[in-house]
Amino acid sequence: MAGILHAPPGRAGRLWLQHRLSTAQRGADLLDQKLRILRAERERLTLQRDRSVTAWEAASREADAWLLRGVLLGGEQSLRLAAAPAPAKVRIMWEQSMGVRYPAEAICTVAEPSPDAPPVGNAALVAARDCYRRALQLAVEQAANETAVRVLQAQETATRRRLRAIEDRWIPRLQAALADLQFKLEEEEHTDGVRLRWAAGNPTGAQRDSRNEGKP
Repeated sequence: MAGILHAPPGRAGRLWLQHRLSTAQRGADLLDQKLRILRAERERLTLQRDRSVTAWEAASREADAWLLRGVLLGGEQSLRLAAAPAPAKVRIMWEQSMGVRYPAEAICTVAEPSPDAPPVGNAALVAARDCYRRALQLAVEQAANETAVRVLQAQETATRRRLRAIEDRWIPRLQAALADLQFKLEEEEHTDGVRLRWAAGNPTGAQRDSRNEGKP
C-alpha cells in the first residue's frame, strides 16, 4: 500500500503518511462544511422558487382575465394602445457562496408610457397592464431562482462526489498504509531491542558476530 502511495520508507514514510492523512481529513471536513452550506442555500432558494412559481401563475391568470375583458370592451385597437412603448429591461444581481456564483435577485423594469401617448381604452386594460407587469416581474424572479437552484444542485453534487472519494477511498488507503508501515516499524524496533539486549548480555558473541558481518 505504501508503494502505491509512493511513501518514503521507514520513519520518514510514517511522517509522510501522517501529514497526508491529516490533510485529507481536513479537506473532508471543509468539503462537508461546504456541502451543508450549499444544501441549506439550495433548499432556501427551492422554497423561494416554488413560491414565485405559484405567485407568477396566479398573476398571469389574473392578467389574462383582465385582458379578455378589456378586448371585449374596447377591441384589438385598444389593446395595441395599451402596449408598453419599449421592451422591458432585466437586471440580475449575483451572489457568491463557498466559491459558487449564482443569481440572487432579478429586477424587471417596464417603460412607462409617454405623457402625450393616447389614453388606454378602458379600465380593464389598465388593470391587465398592471397585472402583466407584476406577472413579468414574478416570472423574472422565478427564472433567477430556477437558475440559482440548478447551479447549487450541480455544485452540491460535485462536492458530494469529491467528499465521498476522500472519505471512501483516499482516507482508508492512507490509514491502511500508515497501519501497515507502523506495524513494520514496531517489528523492526522490537527486533533491534532484542538484538541490543542480547549484545549487552553477551559482549563476546556480539563482537564475533560483528566481525563475521564484516567478512565478505
